[in-house]
Amino acid sequence: MARAEDGAKAVSPEAQVRALYEKGETDTAKAFEDLVAKPSFGRVLALSTENIASLVRIGADFADLVLRNLRIAGRADMTRLGRQLHRTEDKLERVLQEVEQLRDELRHQQADGSDAGRSSGTGRGTSRRPEKSR
Repeated sequence: MARAEDGAKAVSPEAQVRALYEKGETDTAKAFEDLVAKPSFGRVLALSTENIASLVRIGADFADLVLRNLRIAGRADMTRLGRQLHRTEDKLERVLQEVEQLRDELRHQQADGSDAGRSSGTGRGTSRRPEKSR
């Protein structure tokens, strides 16, 4: 333990460390305040901000190029493909409805033809195509 020359109480190592830490913190804060107070600091900060913004933009562009070249679909691509899929499903649904209508017409024609063939002997009936309701 270290003792003061005038016979005062001994200073503990913990107190010495705390005092050194506080002195270092105070000196560092003063040095940073002096640094920030200079006019050149603002200029350096502005230039650094511009450089960081430019680097972020370059990084984002690079990431977009990588995704495009790897042919990995992004969010916009997925949205566009989703819209196309919905349009295709709608068209397919319309085609299936038309096929069902044509089958029904064919059944009616065949049924009318067999009924007409029995009664008149012609073998053919005439049937109009039903109107579409849209």
